[in-house]
Amino acid sequence: MAIVRMLLAGVLVVTLSGCVLTKIITVPMRVVGAVISIIPVAGNKAHAAIDTAAETVDDIPI
Repeated sequence: MAIVRMLLAGVLVVTLSGCVLTKIITVPMRVVGAVISIIPVAGNKAHAAIDTAAETVDDIPI
């Protein structure tokens, strides 16, 4: 019975907090973009592209 309650609680947490799923994807993207921005010439353009992609993923209604 305890296992069923744990599974039910897990399903509720996942379905009620959909934005957490997009954060799991976008946080590493933003970290990589920040690291890439250190590169002198192309770093800022790459960072802007990655940041735009991360914002697009954040806008997905999950």
